[in-house]
Amino acid sequence: MTNIFFPDEKVTRDDVYFICYMIERVARKLKQRNSYVVNSIGVNELVRLLCLANVLHSQNPIQVEDEWINEYKLTEGTFDITDVDEELVDVIPTETQMGKVYMRLIFATLLPDENYAEAILRVYNDSICDILDNYNSSAYYEPSYVIARAYNQGGF
Repeated sequence: MTNIFFPDEKVTRDDVYFICYMIERVARKLKQRNSYVVNSIGVNELVRLLCLANVLHSQNPIQVEDEWINEYKLTEGTFDITDVDEELVDVIPTETQMGKVYMRLIFATLLPDENYAEAILRVYNDSICDILDNYNSSAYYEPSYVIARAYNQGGF
């Protein structure tokens, strides 16, 4: 995907990872699902954010969270992804770990002629996210190729 601000530069895998990481941070902070965050931002703004990711990653992530919440008028919800059964879950995956899970899934399922923003929206709106975001199961911990296969087959 070409950077809209610098046409001679490409949006990188690291840029997609950063955006996935920030989606996870914002969703957790607001107690919302990731799909709420990406749908509220929309495809055009995701393109813009992806193209600015190489600059945004050097800012304080708390500042970026607050900017997204204000700019996209995101509201607090009731979905607490960290509310898990402590008998089943010793450690909740971090925002960085889940950002990598989603980034890998986006690249593993990228469609021809699809830009990264469209792929982010497609993946985060798939029903597989309900399984990946249920930390009482181990789906998020599966190897990337297993998650991609489950995505392509419609579930685990």
